[in-house]
Amino acid sequence: MMARTPLFAGNWKMHKNVKETVDFLDAFLPMAKGISSEIAFCPPFTSLWAAAEKIRGSGIKLGAQNMHWEDKGAFTGEISPLMLKEIPCDYVIIGHSERRQYFAETDETVNKKVKSAIKYGITPIICVGESLEQREKGKTLSVVLNQVEKALFEVEIKDGCDLVFAYEPIWAIGTGKVASPSDAQEVIGAIRKKLSQLYGEKLSQRIRILYGGSVKPENIKELMAQPDIDGALVGGASLDAKTFYKIASYES
Repeated sequence: MMARTPLFAGNWKMHKNVKETVDFLDAFLPMAKGISSEIAFCPPFTSLWAAAEKIRGSGIKLGAQNMHWEDKGAFTGEISPLMLKEIPCDYVIIGHSERRQYFAETDETVNKKVKSAIKYGITPIICVGESLEQREKGKTLSVVLNQVEKALFEVEIKDGCDLVFAYEPIWAIGTGKVASPSDAQEVIGAIRKKLSQLYGEKLSQRIRILYGGSVKPENIKELMAQPDIDGALVGGASLDAKTFYKIASYES
């Protein structure tokens, strides 16, 4: 099995204006030098440019929280992959449960966005996850693996490094509840098995799969001890520089 570089991505959601973004990075950048994992931040669109300037040359990556699949057009309020590429963004979060729940994101639009992101060399972080009701009915694996399959419909992968998955059980996002490490491993292991069926064992071993949902310094070590968990998509805990540093530097 090949070694995959862990990725810790901070999803700031609708938090931090430009000044707050710069202040956060001023605090975090000196700490980041001791971290061996890959780090990415996904601030709001309005803070992307300032963040890109601040992290230039640091090795820290930048991501957006969403994008449209078209290059340009009459899509009021939307942002195209070409606009993200110009900043430049390395990553884009696609299909987050909040986008699905509040903004009518579907498996079909997720698939279109994944294809567009890969086309323009932006790595999609594809979010999948089940609701509490689905989990209680024993439907976790069927729901999650169906989302994986639909997100990747007719998607070509060259080397396995051109996409990332994030398993985020909806019931654990912002609730303080977290899937047990063994539960998270079970689902993420099943995702990797599905990727192996779709793309072959070699590519599936290169694709990073993150866990997301109330990730904290207190639970990260146990989560990262699981064989198929390759990092975390961190929400609320990524808003504080010291807390996020503790998560990303879990080994030290």
